[in-house]
Amino acid sequence: MSDKAPEAKEYDRPAGGWGSVKSLIKSELRDRAGPGALETLRRQNKPGGYMCSSCAWVKPPTPHTFEFCENGAKATLWDLTSARCTPEFFANHTVTELREWSGYELEMEGRLTHPLRYDPETDKYVEASWDEAFAAIGAKLKALDPKSVTFYASGKAALEPSYLYAIFARAYGHNNLPDSSNMCHETTSVGLKKVIGSPVGTCTLEDLEHCDAIFYLGQNPGTNSPRILRPLQEAVQRGCKIVVFNPLREKGLVEFVDPQHPVQMTVGKPTKMHHQYLQVRPGGDIAALMGVIKRVLERDAEAEAKGRERILDEAFIDQHTTGLDEFLATLKDTSWPELERASGVTRAEMEAAGDVYCNAKNVIGIYGMGLTQHVHGAQGIGMLVNLLLLGGNIGRQGAGCSPIRGHSNVQGQRTVGITEKVKLAPVEKYRELLDLETPEEDGHTTVEFLEALLAGENKGYIGLGGNLAMAVPDHAAVHEAWQRMELTVHVATKLNRTHLIPGKESWLLPCLVRAEEDLRATGNQWVSIEDSFSHIHGSMGKRNPASEHLLSETAIVAGIAAATISGNPKLRWREWADDYSLIRDLIARTWPDQFHDMSARMIQPGGFYRGNPAHERIWKTESGKAEFTDPTVLNACGVGDAQGRYHLVTLRSNDQFNTTIYGHSDRLRGLEGDRMIVLMRPEDMVAANLAEGDRVSLITDTGRDAEPTRAVEGLTVVPYDLPTGTLAGYFPELNPLVPLWYHDQLSKTPASKGVPVRIEKTA
Repeated sequence: MSDKAPEAKEYDRPAGGWGSVKSLIKSELRDRAGPGALETLRRQNKPGGYMCSSCAWVKPPTPHTFEFCENGAKATLWDLTSARCTPEFFANHTVTELREWSGYELEMEGRLTHPLRYDPETDKYVEASWDEAFAAIGAKLKALDPKSVTFYASGKAALEPSYLYAIFARAYGHNNLPDSSNMCHETTSVGLKKVIGSPVGTCTLEDLEHCDAIFYLGQNPGTNSPRILRPLQEAVQRGCKIVVFNPLREKGLVEFVDPQHPVQMTVGKPTKMHHQYLQVRPGGDIAALMGVIKRVLERDAEAEAKGRERILDEAFIDQHTTGLDEFLATLKDTSWPELERASGVTRAEMEAAGDVYCNAKNVIGIYGMGLTQHVHGAQGIGMLVNLLLLGGNIGRQGAGCSPIRGHSNVQGQRTVGITEKVKLAPVEKYRELLDLETPEEDGHTTVEFLEALLAGENKGYIGLGGNLAMAVPDHAAVHEAWQRMELTVHVATKLNRTHLIPGKESWLLPCLVRAEEDLRATGNQWVSIEDSFSHIHGSMGKRNPASEHLLSETAIVAGIAAATISGNPKLRWREWADDYSLIRDLIARTWPDQFHDMSARMIQPGGFYRGNPAHERIWKTESGKAEFTDPTVLNACGVGDAQGRYHLVTLRSNDQFNTTIYGHSDRLRGLEGDRMIVLMRPEDMVAANLAEGDRVSLITDTGRDAEPTRAVEGLTVVPYDLPTGTLAGYFPELNPLVPLWYHDQLSKTPASKGVPVRIEKTA
């Protein structure tokens, strides 16, 4: 074998540009969504139109001609495919047979068209009526202990069905309401709230127009939220400097061509997006930010000694913060070599980033799951907030902290009551408005649901969207226990692999997509969603439904609830299902300060801002102030270094949204085809005596005794530009390597961005 390192794979063109256009043409040819899809895309994310069902990026009051991105358009075309997955398909295939299909192959069968019941005798899903489904599910729920049932939400359902879902769970008798944020940004909901009193970001779109620097951590906008690239590009073009912290050099933060800019698309040059790119090792953000802060403090001391304007905002720190002295003591005792080892970047790189901060008046911190999905992810968020607080960069124009959320309404679902925590639910309003006495015990998070499942304590599951059994860690143990549940119910648009692990009684309930007409007794219905900047937007579908047998998520939730719960005349399930404005009136009465006149305000350009106390420098923390974090670790990974141990980062591809696989092109990383790959630093490949194309297995290496073996076999080694000791591969294929116990300490978010593994070559 050659001692020469192989050449790392990469994409040699910018994000956006003609690559995006070609990708969309390919998507339309595959999905055959038809000419009506073009009209849907024209209305997408615009006032009075249809709000994208992909990511939660802001919907501007003055939209561009096209207000959708490559992946948002893929999601719409995927939803509006002309392919149909009918009862005849299920008559021809057993569930056991379908388990051999890939997730991509299953979803390519198209939209579900009829309610389906699992028949264990034939091992097939069979057609059922809605009345039959609601009656059977309601009867089974009545027979189960409510506290043994979990109501999961994927983050896609709008505010109206989400509000009803939360009421239904509590009227039924539990607070078991985990949602997809438990898998990704619950670290934000818990960690950010701990330090600034807000579980969501503090910025608005206007802040991006006034910032001088952006510290961008652990998020890949080119794939996961491409619509942010234009405002980032505009910020760079007016002189804003973007400093990136990420193990991979993601193309969207390297260079970008705006597909809606004719000159740049033809004779212009790509925009260089970053001023500096720090390729931190997994979990290295804590140490890297501490190094940045060391430099800021050094520059501040120099300015003070020379009588110049201070870099630290002393007035803000004195009035609005607490805990700085403890943090500074820890920082002083931490050496540069320690920070370099823990971060994977050099002192010079950290100091250069610190200089960017010092030279900026207004700084925004943006982050994604690269910061949240670690054992000590909350401390990573806390360290970013530390940096922002030093300069008073929260609660003023052009500054703030902005997590980039995933699913289109995952933030909004939490807002309207989908939470397992009693203290976050509007229990007094439930009592006042609905005569509803709610359970006093907290419910469980997704991880706690899985723990109850493994213990045999969770007997029933309703999934409002999602593909949860594939999205979670520890597949082997979880999937075996999943099928032992007494009841599994899935509200879905397409067939996925979770549906193929039926409980003893299992139902598959097909729903409308957001782009389709939702005709009820009072006409076509509006729904609403909340974006990452806490703005509420109305959305109305106009496409003909994929089947006359489909119901909306709202109607399905109300139908199951009406069949399960009786005796409370204020729970008007059927009236709510026929007129969603009644639900919005109830939301407005539940949170009058935020949601007054909701139905009118949500359809105005830009929607309406529901407010954020931290945006106004009102800190809803235990101390009543913004709190500096005193770190207990320098690296956010929960398992440290050892001989032969790597840390694995799980990723989504360019042709993917969550567990949905649109295709097999990861264009922006220069990767095509097989998803069963492991990316590895070329120099690490040489050291491990591996060559490009070698077949390997990954084995979880926690260093714990008596741990079950967790392994994924059949992976192909691909050389890629990564920090030393880092591997990367695709989610959800590599989820079996993540132990259920390996999660953020505060929020229990699975730590999928720094999984300790070893690599073994196979014959």
